[in-house]
Amino acid sequence: MDIVLITAIIASLFVVIGAAEPLAAQLRLPYSVILAILGILIGSGAIFFLRTDLTDALNPVAEAILKFPIRSNVFLYVFLPTLLFQATLGMNLRRMLDDWVPIMVLAIVAVILATFSVGYALSWASSLPLAACLLIGAIVSTTDPSAVVSIFRSIAAPRRLSRIIEGESLLNDAAAIALFGLFMGFVMLGTPDPKLGDAIAQFPVLIMGGALTGWLAARIAIWSMSLISAHELALASVSVALPYLAYIGSEQIIGASGVIAVVAAGLTLNLTGPGRLPPHAWVNLREVWDLLAHWAGALIFILAALLIPRLLADVRIEDLALIGVVIVAAFAARAVILFVLLPFLTLLRVSPAVEQPYRTAILWGGLRGAVTLALALAVTESLRVPVEVKRLVGILATGFTLFTLLVQGTTLRSVIGWLGLDRLSPIDEAMSRQVVAVALQTVREDVSRTTEDYALTHEVVRTEAKAFGERLESAVKTAEDSEDILDRDRITLGLIALAGFERDTILNRVHERTISARMAEKTLLDADRLIEGARSDGRAGYQRAARRSVAYGRAFRAAGLLHSKLRISAPLVRLTADRFELLLSQRLILRDLGSFIEGRIRRIHGRRVAGLLSDMLSRRVELVETALDGLRLQYPGYAEELERRFIKRTTLRFEEREYEAMREDGLIGAEVYTALMQDLTKRRATAEDRPPLDFEVKRYELIKQFPPFADLDAKSVRRLGRALKTRYVNAGSTILRKDGALKHVFFIASGAVELEIAGQTSRLGRADMFGQVSILMKNAPRSEVRAIAPTTLLVLDVAQFQRLLKKIPALRSAVRASAEKRGIDPDALLKDIATET
Repeated sequence: MDIVLITAIIASLFVVIGAAEPLAAQLRLPYSVILAILGILIGSGAIFFLRTDLTDALNPVAEAILKFPIRSNVFLYVFLPTLLFQATLGMNLRRMLDDWVPIMVLAIVAVILATFSVGYALSWASSLPLAACLLIGAIVSTTDPSAVVSIFRSIAAPRRLSRIIEGESLLNDAAAIALFGLFMGFVMLGTPDPKLGDAIAQFPVLIMGGALTGWLAARIAIWSMSLISAHELALASVSVALPYLAYIGSEQIIGASGVIAVVAAGLTLNLTGPGRLPPHAWVNLREVWDLLAHWAGALIFILAALLIPRLLADVRIEDLALIGVVIVAAFAARAVILFVLLPFLTLLRVSPAVEQPYRTAILWGGLRGAVTLALALAVTESLRVPVEVKRLVGILATGFTLFTLLVQGTTLRSVIGWLGLDRLSPIDEAMSRQVVAVALQTVREDVSRTTEDYALTHEVVRTEAKAFGERLESAVKTAEDSEDILDRDRITLGLIALAGFERDTILNRVHERTISARMAEKTLLDADRLIEGARSDGRAGYQRAARRSVAYGRAFRAAGLLHSKLRISAPLVRLTADRFELLLSQRLILRDLGSFIEGRIRRIHGRRVAGLLSDMLSRRVELVETALDGLRLQYPGYAEELERRFIKRTTLRFEEREYEAMREDGLIGAEVYTALMQDLTKRRATAEDRPPLDFEVKRYELIKQFPPFADLDAKSVRRLGRALKTRYVNAGSTILRKDGALKHVFFIASGAVELEIAGQTSRLGRADMFGQVSILMKNAPRSEVRAIAPTTLLVLDVAQFQRLLKKIPALRSAVRASAEKRGIDPDALLKDIATET
């Protein structure tokens, strides 16, 4: 086909794409449904004008449309990597890790169940071989949840629910295409009945090989991008190459799944890119990919829809019954997942509770789209697939896709309305009233300043101010006097607003470059957890999320084990440095929240709610300060280095702002501005580098902070440092149990613990020790010890402690002092040691 004609058709399709979005908004239908309808109309129109005797004037255009070079490889090698890669870049992966169980169930278990459900149902209802039936099952098992996600967003559905659906959309394509590849091989080889054992044996190879290829390609790309980080267009160009090279390399060289490779590459870039690339470059790169994915998604849908009239050209009456079988089997499989397996996982507390109306909406919103049509097209194009199999695959996959688009897609919003999901809950109604009241108060202040600046007529200002004041008074009264909202709900509303303001503050700080992009991701993750915790469990959920934000995670504990058991310190050093910077960032953000409580929340919810929120904020600040003080004790000087880095970055930000202002005022030209910015960029690159943390040196300095070890020589400190193990304990964790075997003595480096002995409790803090009494005193009452704050302990086994006790007088003095503090005779406690010495 002539290149001019191809270009004209593609340009015309972009016009159609541009018209589809406002048309979808006007008709209140999903965007993908509108694209599919337009594509079908164009394809049907081309066939009509080519066959009609009314006119021959449009025959060249119709022939060009029908002969347009649309092949399955175009979908799978050009459009699909773009869509998958952008989806991974746009995801909040750390939040999705919280919900990995329901995501994996919907994405993988549901795909496998749908494949076999549809496959065996078709095998029973038709004369097709089982391999072909399972192939059709794999083709129709992948869903396109964009419609239900967009509607969920428009009705303010829980973020967690939308996130689960988005995670499913990413992984179910990969699972379905992997299954498609397996069963396609059986059909092409003519095997009458597939051996499931062989298929299952190949599946891990496809998955692991693709994941490894994608990860390796992404690591190489990130290394390359870090070398050219100052050139944003070059970064975008490398990122565009990444998914295609990963896809082709995995498919053609490794023989693994190209889809899995693209997903792995995108996940790797999403997790490591923000910390390795400049913040503004990362934002611009995301924007480039959003645009590419929008075009790719629209083109793949409309081009696939153009093929529908051709795929259904030779449909028969009996084929309609088989389409019905596919519909029923697919719905039954998805219903089992949503209404049986997900509630069971909720009972096991490994999945969030998904209310029945939302599960019904997800069931009806499981639309099929371009990926299903592209896979069906790949079968119909193959010369090695039997003709009847090709015909039925094309008809059944296309018919099922049409049903989901034209029946489910057009009625989805009505179903959501029937389920009552488009109505605000009482707490959301209160939130809307709060927003109106707060916004009007801010508007009044802004308008007051504006009228003064413009010196408007006093009488006009007074009249308008009176009218606006009446509206404001009514809005505030409505927010305050709502009978539907209980006091606990007012606290919840205040906490949601506070966490939302915290999120906005983080974004502003990132824009100002006072918080690094790496820390922004983690602090935003904490803010999202605060919002969801407050929404789901009110004050208790908010406090639980606040404690989690400063707690030691699984990765930290694993790194501690690597260090203590295998002497591998690199992961612990990196995570400790991250924790330092995270706590400094949190402290910076929390200091901005007090004014929001007093200035905004108090106006709407009153003094009592504002006071409660201020107390909760104070406790959060205390948690952060306690954790930060503990790290300062462990690593003296490092926090100061990070604070100096913060000051340098702030200075550079102010300097950049001044240069921009001078350029806008015409005081400097473009040449001078460019030279100044180049110099500033070089200095900023240096300021962005985090100072190294010398873990071992800081460890020895920490040991000398304990009074019993303060006078030890350097050799003894090093020997002691090798003997002491570090343990990180979260608040609420039990360190010692009354019925447990006591094998260690503990020194508190930071944090605090609570001891319970014979029904009495006492608290110990930094530089205290515990466990020594039970070791040295026979028949001593056993104690239970719990951490009441994030705590860092230095741990010494019993034999080494007893040896040190004999050698170090200061340690014996410390043991004596702790015994006197607890009402124990120190002479009796140290009698054996004194005898031997």
